[in-house]
Amino acid sequence: MSDYLVRGVGAGGQFRVFAAITTDLAEEARRRHDTWPVASAALGRSLTAGLLLGANLKGDDLLTLRVFGDGPLGAIVVTATAKGEVKGYVQEPHVDLEPEVKGKLPVGKAVGKGILYVTKDMGLKEPFTGSVELVSGEIGEDVAQYLLTSEQTPSAVALGVLVSPEGSVAASGGLIVQLFPDAGEDVLTCLEQSLSQLPPVSTLVNQGLTPEEIVNKAVGGLEVQYLEKNPVYFKCTCSRDRIKDILAAMGEAEIKNILEERGEAEVRCHFCGDSYTFNASELEAILSGL
Repeated sequence: MSDYLVRGVGAGGQFRVFAAITTDLAEEARRRHDTWPVASAALGRSLTAGLLLGANLKGDDLLTLRVFGDGPLGAIVVTATAKGEVKGYVQEPHVDLEPEVKGKLPVGKAVGKGILYVTKDMGLKEPFTGSVELVSGEIGEDVAQYLLTSEQTPSAVALGVLVSPEGSVAASGGLIVQLFPDAGEDVLTCLEQSLSQLPPVSTLVNQGLTPEEIVNKAVGGLEVQYLEKNPVYFKCTCSRDRIKDILAAMGEAEIKNILEERGEAEVRCHFCGDSYTFNASELEAILSGL
């Protein structure tokens, strides 16, 4: 199944829901960054969260999710666009911790305590940034706390990544259900009961369920009207021209120093892992253009 995201409203406008399958893009991120299982799970959940939080973006709007924990994974940074494009990285991809619960990767322990930041750049003078202390480091609970405290929106958030014994991402996906202020008591009760019984999202994705089928399980069969269904994928905006501009911005003295010490420059993109090499003649050309 190809990765895609759905957005809808339920029970005649009493709640809204976002759900996505992100297996392919989480696996691409794992491959690009050579992440070990715990890091794969943490990064995959964060990529999915970025897409779900950014599902209401418009045009060239940009959402950046940053997890700064004191655990061995270090920082996790994810950027998502209105077009369903997402990219991200984890600072320390090679982290291996013993699970505290059999069959469950210790993502919370690997992330640790710290702060979750969510920045929305909507083309205004200043981007909006909200933050919240990490509740558990499991990402899903932390995003739910952010939505409650920074956006005053009670939300149920489920994120999951299943890593195969070989280390690849076998299943990845996520779900956000948000109540509107005028939601009825019967709808609230139904959602509470069905969400409390919902299996892990990664299990549902691994069983082959679509985002719509996951939503149906999550909302207890309440009617949902889907407003959008869009593909989502890992995509980085780095390019040789952009890296060239970064080198030029370093200034004449620094470029000359690189030429004298190494004779060439190799720049690796944090977000996608691609490397760009500029030989001596290319660096000289950048110098001459300054």
